[in-house]
Amino acid sequence: MITTLTGENSYAWGEVLSQLIDDFVANYSALSVERLDGEEVDLASIQQALTRIAFLSTHQLLILRTPSKNKQFLELYESLLSTIADVTDVIIVEPKLDKRLSYYKYLKQKTDFREFPQLDQHALAHWLTKTAQDQKGSLNLSDARYLLERVGTNQQLLINELNKLLLYDRQINRQTIDLLTEPIPQSSIFELLEAAFNGKNSQTLHLYSQQRLLKVEPQQIIAMIAWQLHVLSVIKAAKDRGSDQIAQEAGISPYVLRKSYVITHKLNLAELKKRVSDLMTIDQRIKRSLIDPDEALQHYLLRF
Repeated sequence: MITTLTGENSYAWGEVLSQLIDDFVANYSALSVERLDGEEVDLASIQQALTRIAFLSTHQLLILRTPSKNKQFLELYESLLSTIADVTDVIIVEPKLDKRLSYYKYLKQKTDFREFPQLDQHALAHWLTKTAQDQKGSLNLSDARYLLERVGTNQQLLINELNKLLLYDRQINRQTIDLLTEPIPQSSIFELLEAAFNGKNSQTLHLYSQQRLLKVEPQQIIAMIAWQLHVLSVIKAAKDRGSDQIAQEAGISPYVLRKSYVITHKLNLAELKKRVSDLMTIDQRIKRSLIDPDEALQHYLLRF
């Protein structure tokens, strides 16, 4: 039997992989589990593992991680996978599969194919609240969304942060989230722009200083501001279109769009164009070492 685990959601397929291994070990033996990485082993090692007869066990489990990284395997995969010993179960882990390749089509048709895409923010928020509840804790949906805003949508990072929060206090709220987690740069950049657009100069300078203390370089800050201005421009240009339609057409998360709508009401299209033009000028002058990056960016933000 061949099982394929694929998708960007490494947390989800990692959980399934662990469960499959645990189930096998419970029925047979941990000594009958073999792991091979396609980036590290040659074709002969993969071929030998696929055809080897189990020793001291009636079954064996072979875990092949990214065998497609081996060019020879990718050329011969069909013949290799058709020669697997009857006593061998194979789990192929391919986080990123090119759907244009015949290899992808073969795995989807001929194996127990399981794909794990990233969850959207809505699904992640509900997952966080349920996971907290399963661990005898509590986290309401509003605070779950706040946690997502603060630390991002990586599910493995989220479960680590959730476990840390639950160890501190089973009743998770915004105060404990602020106390125990560090905001991702993009989340702070949104807060920085929001403060600037609202004329909160002290908060703007404080948030900028936080980014620099976190070793975020001025060019990185420019890039993140540019992305946020791009989102605002898309919203402005879309006029009366709904957030879901904009998200689908522009390839931007609906969650990001909904957050940005508040800011778009505070400026017109001409002002937005000027913000973009001014930022581009600062970027060019910084690259030519004509100005102090921090001074220029802080002045740029305070002019909002």
